[in-house]
Amino acid sequence: MTTMTDASVREFKMPDVGEGLTEAEILKWYVQPGDTVTDGQVVCEVETAKAAVELPIPYDGVVSELRFPEGTTVDVGTAIITVQVGGGAPAPVPAQAEAAAPAAPAAPAPAEEAKPAARQPVLVGYGVSTSATKRRPRKGPEVTVPAPAQPELNGHAPAADASRPLAKPPVRKLAKDLGVDLTAVTPSGPDGIITREDVHAAATPAASAASAPVAAAAPAAPAPVASYDGARETRVPVKGVRKATAAAMVGSAFTAPHVTEFVTVDVTRTMKLVEELKQDKEMQGRRVNPLLLIAKALLVAIKRNPDVNASWDEASQEIVLKHYVNLGIAAATPRGLIVPNIKDAHTKTLPQLADSLGELVSTAREGKTSPSAMQGGTVTITNVGVFGVDTGTPIINPGESAILAIGAIKLQPWVHKGKVKPRQVTTLALSFDHRLVDGELGSKVLADVAAILEQPKRLITWA
Repeated sequence: MTTMTDASVREFKMPDVGEGLTEAEILKWYVQPGDTVTDGQVVCEVETAKAAVELPIPYDGVVSELRFPEGTTVDVGTAIITVQVGGGAPAPVPAQAEAAAPAAPAAPAPAEEAKPAARQPVLVGYGVSTSATKRRPRKGPEVTVPAPAQPELNGHAPAADASRPLAKPPVRKLAKDLGVDLTAVTPSGPDGIITREDVHAAATPAASAASAPVAAAAPAAPAPVASYDGARETRVPVKGVRKATAAAMVGSAFTAPHVTEFVTVDVTRTMKLVEELKQDKEMQGRRVNPLLLIAKALLVAIKRNPDVNASWDEASQEIVLKHYVNLGIAAATPRGLIVPNIKDAHTKTLPQLADSLGELVSTAREGKTSPSAMQGGTVTITNVGVFGVDTGTPIINPGESAILAIGAIKLQPWVHKGKVKPRQVTTLALSFDHRLVDGELGSKVLADVAAILEQPKRLITWA
């Protein structure tokens, strides 16, 4: 550990890289103690509930310490790295001295406040914060509350009233969600702080029996773990993108009344157009595939039926009609399903739409999709056909009105001009929120998409 009493040592705290997020997991460090860093240099990659984001350091100097190892989930506002600026190496302090003064890391706070706003890290999809102290306001700052100083900035806290157990805000929320009384939980963290593991242990059937005096020391406590066979099962913690996706899908499925309609369509002419566009000089080097024309067809269908592009405002009891289309494209990534969207897709030409699709897909595959790219969507497309699936009943992305699923395009016998011929056929499925889209409107949108894909020249006459 390094001393923080020297004004030349600066702490870089975990910023709020999303909107209202409380924590992030450190995925990878790009620097080590002793490395020289410059203002704006990326020092680590973190994963929030929305995306993986690279964090730039706002200082020039030498890395003194990495506060947390890779794989650690850290609360927003907690110092994750210290940097020696202005020359000179940080002086080490004994562990005993550090334990005796747990509030020492807060000393540089005035220097942080005095730093110009332009020096703060610029995150992808977000502007420059005006002040380090305003990035994540905390209830009851230490400078105004003399007794129970908040422990979430440095992980330690002075002695507090036993009537209020020590726990960080995310842990308190977890306890509330699980119905756990914190006053009955035995803390295992430093200085008597209750951890997530303590709350989970109290929420298990075995822990609920801890009301008996002998239960805490009873060897039967690890029973739930004993039933887990590591050779036959693997348990993966639900966190990050996967956790956010699960919560969003459950919320959408049990909030918005879903209706799904299907149509099977001959897309032979569309597939021929795709091949022609690949040879077009203006489309050279661009991403040209059936998804591009289907996306364009959906945008035209929305233009012809604008009321489908809306959202439901439960608080105001209003339907919000959108005069823009932020077209979401569902993407499967190693970290889980994400839905980045193309902003103002309705204004883009076919070449521009191809460029946007190519950039969206490549960024998602690299795991570099920014949180802002996944916010503000209005309608989504999910292409399950790439997995050989005929179709599905997709769940609407929260805050949107509809989602179109594309099935696999297969050569099938089809009646064409009075004769059975092999044709390229696919099945489309449109799920929509029945609170704001009725059956007639949803059917018109799906029928328009199908008609365009059957006769792509309608892209010219209807656009």
